[in-house]
Amino acid sequence: MKKYVLLILSLLLTSCVGIPDGVSAVDGFEVNRYLGTWYEIARLDHRFERGLNNISANYSLRDDGGIKVLNKGWNTQDKEWSSAEGVGYFVDQTSVGRLKVSFFGPFYGGYNVIELDKQNYSYSVVTGPDKSYLWILSRTKQLPDNLQREIIGRLEKSGFATDKLIFVNHDR
Repeated sequence: MKKYVLLILSLLLTSCVGIPDGVSAVDGFEVNRYLGTWYEIARLDHRFERGLNNISANYSLRDDGGIKVLNKGWNTQDKEWSSAEGVGYFVDQTSVGRLKVSFFGPFYGGYNVIELDKQNYSYSVVTGPDKSYLWILSRTKQLPDNLQREIIGRLEKSGFATDKLIFVNHDR
């Protein structure tokens, strides 16, 4: 019985770091080029970002080979900055944009880079373990309109609910 409980627990924990059907993580990923600050352009709604604007994420290397994640956003109701620090580790090889990230102790979620400007590392598209998680990120606080429309079009064709995207205000 103990084996079955461990197996089920293992399956539940690893399913949170999966990747949605029909999409794949980018290959040729270069972690050192991905480090630094990214601005959230758009996202699907989740409680942990509800009410936030001016959202950014900063990635830096940790001594243990992982990645330190620092998310920050302006809470429009409380009128103050809110931040969360986490840690990420590659799921497989470091050349594939698939990480598991935790902000809550031993619980990890998938961080799958499914689109990336490999030439300049100027924008990135990230999803979680299923298609209810989606972020469009940029090195700048806004993307050119035509590029944003192209990205959203590709995401819609891949089955993401792009009609529910929340576009982030960057006024600070």
